[in-house]
Amino acid sequence: MDGAPTPSPSRRRDRRIVGVGILLLCLLAWAYLLSGAGFGMSLADMTTLTFHPTAHHAAAMPEDCDMPGMGAPGAWSAAQWLLVIAMWWVMMVAMMLPAATPTILLYARVHHHAAARATADAPTAAIAPAWAFVAGYLLVWLGFAIGATALQWLLERQQFFDGAAMALHDHQLAGAILIAAGFYQLSPLKHACLAHCRSPAAFLARHWRPGIGGALRLGIAHGAYCVGCCWILMALLFVGGVMNLIWIAAIALLVLVEKLAGPGKGIGRLMGGLLILWGVLLLITA
Repeated sequence: MDGAPTPSPSRRRDRRIVGVGILLLCLLAWAYLLSGAGFGMSLADMTTLTFHPTAHHAAAMPEDCDMPGMGAPGAWSAAQWLLVIAMWWVMMVAMMLPAATPTILLYARVHHHAAARATADAPTAAIAPAWAFVAGYLLVWLGFAIGATALQWLLERQQFFDGAAMALHDHQLAGAILIAAGFYQLSPLKHACLAHCRSPAAFLARHWRPGIGGALRLGIAHGAYCVGCCWILMALLFVGGVMNLIWIAAIALLVLVEKLAGPGKGIGRLMGGLLILWGVLLLITA
């Protein structure tokens, strides 16, 4: 745009540092998932595609594999709890951070501009708040990971969930989750949260707070909207397999399209209808 200020070298450098850092975080998260996330699962175990989600078979695990589902249902040690929490959290980083990157980079740009107005020492002040924003965002997803782990433990304890296959084996519950996810995709709450995620400039203008503490609060607020937008999509992992890489990648792609693509809202609504239909078909064929 004519008359727009040219980004300074320090601003471009800071945005590159933040962008590369986020890319490395995502790559490390996906590498951890591909390695089996500490559960000893092979790539073949994690890439079984089925359109009848409860048709899972327990994956062959090493004899010394200390993981949920290998003993009495729901009998987890503290180490197992931490392993499952880590799996869910890293999975959320891999799935959600790419869609949040435009907002994070926009925050870094706006903060740099604000710092440049306030002080001549802006180049040293721009990066830390951006990472505080990321930290706040990921803290919210850590909370979600703890909740998802508790739900996984409860489902296994009630014998709805196969801990070795890491998926539901109850057709009715799987169908109900698919239908609930479909209706939530069509709900006003979903689209209210999605609107904040799709309009990062408006979000920052409305919730802006200065400094590292403000960045942390902004990250938490943005993370809360993202959880409100996508939590039910993450519940689909219980249906397709918590460590099923095909389902993980498909849901991550849907999240990315919903938040960043022009027709994303329409695609999300279409997916809602398909999930309802899929859930109904699963229930009547159970």
